[in-house]
Amino acid sequence: MATSTYQAASLTRSSPFGVIDSSRQGMLRAQVDEVAALVGLTDREMAYALNMTPRNLHRLKAEQRVRVDASERLLLLKNLLVHALDTFEGRKTTVLHWLRTPIRELANQSPLQLLDTVTGFGLADDVLGRLDYGLPA
Repeated sequence: MATSTYQAASLTRSSPFGVIDSSRQGMLRAQVDEVAALVGLTDREMAYALNMTPRNLHRLKAEQRVRVDASERLLLLKNLLVHALDTFEGRKTTVLHWLRTPIRELANQSPLQLLDTVTGFGLADDVLGRLDYGLPA
């Protein structure tokens, strides 16, 4: 795996137990915006990944907490984005392109299209792992 300045700058992946603990507490709406800003995801894309409607996402104030399931998805998305930034050496536009482009190994769906399920997060992360090790993705 490539060494990244992003990990050194405290953008590290959460451990599985960290995801569980933080999810149970609920993540703040402001944190949704912080994760989106990592690579420039739109509100519509964020709402999709969090299994929310864009309208419900917009209604939340910055200090409000999102539901436990949306919090878990947010943390999984953050982990995926940090991994992608590491894999693509911090190139945000490359990460966005990768997220939005259909990939043969993902049944010709884009990684973003799979983020409506928890399994999809794992599949997208697996593709990044293969890229990290120079294997065909």
